[in-house]
Amino acid sequence: MEKHIVSIGGGGFGRNSLSNLIEKYILNLSAKTSPKICFLPTATGDNDSYIVRFYSVFNRLNCKPSHIEFFKRTTNIKKTIMDQDVVFVGGGNTKSMLAIWNDWGMSDLLKDAYNEGVIMSGVSAGAICWFTNGITDSWDNELRILTCLDFISGTCCPHYDEEPSRIPFVKKILLEEKVNNCISIEGGSAMHFINGKPFKNVSFKNNKNTYNVFLDDNKIVEKPFEKIQL
Repeated sequence: MEKHIVSIGGGGFGRNSLSNLIEKYILNLSAKTSPKICFLPTATGDNDSYIVRFYSVFNRLNCKPSHIEFFKRTTNIKKTIMDQDVVFVGGGNTKSMLAIWNDWGMSDLLKDAYNEGVIMSGVSAGAICWFTNGITDSWDNELRILTCLDFISGTCCPHYDEEPSRIPFVKKILLEEKVNNCISIEGGSAMHFINGKPFKNVSFKNNKNTYNVFLDDNKIVEKPFEKIQL
């Protein structure tokens, strides 16, 4: 049984994209003709407009959308998550999201679902949460390295080309030997992992990339992953 994670660097329905290419790509990973997909908007505090945007897109696609909220009456999360074919985690404050998940036992439930073959996906906070560590702006004054769920070994940085502080920060932590390498995902692209290993960069905007960024002879190297252009 293959286990899939699709980490989106930025873009998609949260940015009012009209193409829905990456959303269709994620749904097509399921063997189901109409897969069940559950949205977790926890990182925005279950923002109502974000939830509306999710349904406005996925109700038009061949799937059965639902969502889980933690800031109102919360459903039976174990029953709901284990019944899904796909989980999509939205962007926002990763640190707060993980704290809430841990308190509710969601982190463990997601791991169980992943091991049962439920496809995991998400953007920004929903991209980095699956890694050992993620580079986050959960604090307003600086980027930091945050310990995440460790479904995928290593460190991830989203918005690599979208926010000017990202590239210098990745360079800094590599030179300081805080990390050995960083999976750095541009906006408009996603990194698809199968069984915890990099498969392909999925570019859903023109010529967007994901890089393995590392030091070689004290020089920064950005090695692009093989690409699927949607």
